[in-house]
Order: sequence, then C-alpha cells, then structure tokens
Amino acid sequence: MRKLTVAILLALGLNGSAMAGLTEGANAYNARNYALALKEITPLAKAGNADAEHLLGLMYYMGRGVPRDYKQAFAWHYKAAVQGKADAEYVIGAMYYTGNAVPQDQKLAVQWFRKAAEQGHPDAQHALALMYRYHVAGMPQDVVIAYMLCNLAAANGHRNAIEQRASLAKQMSQEQIDEAQALSRNWKPGTPLPASSHTGGGGS
Repeated sequence: MRKLTVAILLALGLNGSAMAGLTEGANAYNARNYALALKEITPLAKAGNADAEHLLGLMYYMGRGVPRDYKQAFAWHYKAAVQGKADAEYVIGAMYYTGNAVPQDQKLAVQWFRKAAEQGHPDAQHALALMYRYHVAGMPQDVVIAYMLCNLAAANGHRNAIEQRASLAKQMSQEQIDEAQALSRNWKPGTPLPASSHTGGGGS
C-alpha cells in the first residue's frame, strides 16, 4: 500500500538523528563529519555495540561517509536488531516491508515492527497502526488497535500519528474510542501489544 510505504520511507529518513551517549562517533555523525564518524563507529560496531551497529547501518543506508549499500545497511542493522535495538528493529521491518536488499516479506516486516513498537518506538507504532487501519500485510482490520497505536505514537510526538488518530476518531463510535483509550493507558513499554480489540474488528 503506497501510503504506508511512503510513511515508512519518510520515517527512515528521520531515524539518523541524535544518538546520545555513543561518544565521539555519534557527535561526529550529527555534525555531518562522516569520515570521523566512520573512524570512531566502525571498531565499536565490529566489537558488537548495538548503537554503533545501528549507526553504521544508517551510514550505509544513507550513503553518508561510505558508498550507499543496502545489503551492508541490512547486515549491520540486523546485528543491532537481534540485540534488541528498537531503531534497528524498525529499519529491518521497513526493509522487509519494501523489499529493500532482501526479499519482500510482510510477515517478517510485521514481526520486526511489533518488536520495535513494543519497546515504545513511535515510527513502528505508527506503521502498525496503518496496517491495522487499512487491513494490509496480513493484519486484521481493527480501528481500535489502530487508534491505540496512534495514541501511543502521538504521545511520543509523532505528527502523522496525531493526524491519523483524528481521522480514525471520525469513523469510530464512542465505545470504540473509549476502549482504545483504555488500552493505551494500560499498556506499558516492554510488554506485548494486544493483537485485537473487543469492539474494533472490521470497522472503517
């Protein structure tokens, strides 16, 4: 679905922002001194530091300091993702969803988006919300879960999620909105997200 793909790719472009705490490499990256960032980050990534793996993956994805290489981007992000780095989990999900450097696999995309979303990653929450709203990638249509996920992403300042939530609300009953709000309140990062709601199935 074009709308979801565009949203995912736009979010990917924003994921290279501050990575506080990763010493000089992240500072150099954020200052656009990519040669220095590469020098600082590469040894850390090779040593298994998930933040460095993610940042090196971004450099390959964006072609910053290195030639653009999506296969390398996937490889480094995957190393970080299996260590539980939410930003990397999101990128792996996006690459599976779009079929970028790997065979397109929507089921795997959903799995990785869910992993990131369950850590509170707003872009992943928004991506899943769109999947639930529009019944894509094998996801059941459920406006309550879509609204809940938009609510969570919006709480982290995701502007598109705020707009999506407002659009969803126009289609929903008060009972559905109440259930979505309750699900949002009761969910905590690091716990599973609900797969379905009582009142939201089949709506739109």
